[in-house]
Amino acid sequence: MAVIASLHLQPLPSFSSSSSSPPSSSKPLYLKFQTSHRENLRHLSSLGIVPQNPRLAPPANDLPVILSAVNFLKSRGISDEDFPRLVFLCPQLFSPTFDISKLDPVFDFLTGELGASAEESRGLIVNCPNILLSDVEYCLRPTLVYLKELGLRNLNKASKTNAHVLNTRVEKLRAKMRFLKSIGFEHEEAARVCGRIPAIFGYSVEDNLRPKFEFLVYDMERELEELKKFPQYFGFSLGKRIKPRHWHLKKKNVNVSLSRMLMWGDQKFYSKWKP
Repeated sequence: MAVIASLHLQPLPSFSSSSSSPPSSSKPLYLKFQTSHRENLRHLSSLGIVPQNPRLAPPANDLPVILSAVNFLKSRGISDEDFPRLVFLCPQLFSPTFDISKLDPVFDFLTGELGASAEESRGLIVNCPNILLSDVEYCLRPTLVYLKELGLRNLNKASKTNAHVLNTRVEKLRAKMRFLKSIGFEHEEAARVCGRIPAIFGYSVEDNLRPKFEFLVYDMERELEELKKFPQYFGFSLGKRIKPRHWHLKKKNVNVSLSRMLMWGDQKFYSKWKP
């Protein structure tokens, strides 16, 4: 869609000695500047939305829709440097067949129900662009209600964890709660764990949580109570942190708390218990 701006110029006065005023028939002059197709392509290319090669550019008829999507997102706080990430993770936003008005309910949810500021909404979107494509009624709202029931607070803060948790279906969240209760946590205890470590909602039960729990119980021979005191255990890598440090301490015949075993940096840990 061409963007047109007009510059109104006053007529120049006559320099004739017989008259110092302009002729009565003179009319205002207008200079029209039109944003060209090439300039629009250059702008969209700078945002990472269309290829730099003009031969790979979308048809001219598609540009008005794409530009409309860009302008809409900018009006909602998205900045130029955010677009490459949005294009990479959520390219359908800039499809000529995508109805950009479908995003209105999501922005209304973020500012209204979640209580996020414009900058917080931007941060959540940049951290998880697919949140823009989520259904408010069937995903975002039920998830927010469930998280609040578990005691999670400050979900409007623009963190990667908050963005991805909000964009997670309730059933997936409940699966983590069921797992924690299945290994011995009371409901309130499991809820507190999720409140303290909301990133746990992003971990796979079978590929992450269960193997860590089984290693804790069967290999490390530790009690559930220790896990309840230090649920952050689930946030450490089993292969890169938990196992190497456990076997290192076992060789030294040293027994320390989970927090001391895992929270220390490598230099402090291995200088304390030298190989």
